[in-house]
Amino acid sequence: MLSLENIVQQFNQWLSEHFSATTVLWIQLTAVVLFAITLFALLGLALVLMERKVAAYMQIRLGPNRVGPKGMFQTVADTVKLVFKESLTPDGADKFLFNLAPFIVMIAAMLVLAPIAFAKGIQIWDINIGVLYITSVSSIAVIGILMAGWSSGNKYSLLGAMRSGAQIVSYELSAGLSIISIVILTGSLSVQDIINSQQNGWWIFKGHIPIIISFVIFIIAITAETNRAPFDMAEAESELTAGFHTEYSGMKFALFFLAEYINIFIGCALAVTLFLGGWMPFHIGTWAAFNHIMDYIPSSIWFFGKTIVLIFGLMWFRWTFPRLRIDQLLNLEWKYLLPISMVNLLVVTLMAILGWHF
Repeated sequence: MLSLENIVQQFNQWLSEHFSATTVLWIQLTAVVLFAITLFALLGLALVLMERKVAAYMQIRLGPNRVGPKGMFQTVADTVKLVFKESLTPDGADKFLFNLAPFIVMIAAMLVLAPIAFAKGIQIWDINIGVLYITSVSSIAVIGILMAGWSSGNKYSLLGAMRSGAQIVSYELSAGLSIISIVILTGSLSVQDIINSQQNGWWIFKGHIPIIISFVIFIIAITAETNRAPFDMAEAESELTAGFHTEYSGMKFALFFLAEYINIFIGCALAVTLFLGGWMPFHIGTWAAFNHIMDYIPSSIWFFGKTIVLIFGLMWFRWTFPRLRIDQLLNLEWKYLLPISMVNLLVVTLMAILGWHF
């Protein structure tokens, strides 16, 4: 059956039959770079179009409907516009840091992609501390955001950057505690070990109510960390124009825009890996016929399908809930989510020690 995992296996087999080990390594590294760049470009185009279509559906309107059939190529046209648009640097800006900031944000997003398993056997880097690596490297992006806000020489950009920094650092605590709950149950930080531990059932089902609580908190936290509504105080158009990227234009603005959607994908992909079995199919007990049909679906379809469903949920949140004030946003984390996460972590630890999970 034609699937991502079969294509990769056949490609590697063909390489090993025709080239030396050193040449094969360099070709594989080149293929990985091209895969990452292509995935970023396609995700950016697809998710922006999906965002506009979902928003239009929620608001009972058409959305993009001019470029291409039903507006399918609108994001391509916007990309071409940004490529040819002049990139301006304000006179009062720190030019070096101003130009460096979008690349830091983008590089951080690309690095986080490495340990994620897109399908069975499809992983750029199978590191034994994959989850720790993801949480650590993803924190680098906040440096680029603060750098962009400060170096712009604009008070609104600086306010947006400070809000974003406070927001990301705060909600990382709850996200981290939610991740630790899965690490406690699996006993490993490896992405592959976490996925393999869900062969007999996804953690969202076999982890009982504490894991459901961890999942809900994690989704709320990644919504806040990616500056998505109702937590988009860093980009509040009615107050701060556009927040930390107010002064950016052209491809530098496009890098910030693309990194936001890539981070949404990575956050949802991590949630799928931790709680929803990653690329594992959905099985029901001893239903052999049903389980066999589920196994027939390629693992890459399972992974991307579950990830897209979660992304749709985040977009649904954006067009449903009103924006919070900054004090409400921080109160939600420090007064509610963090204490609940700490108590929930103790319950998960007790559950793991006593073996109460399935």
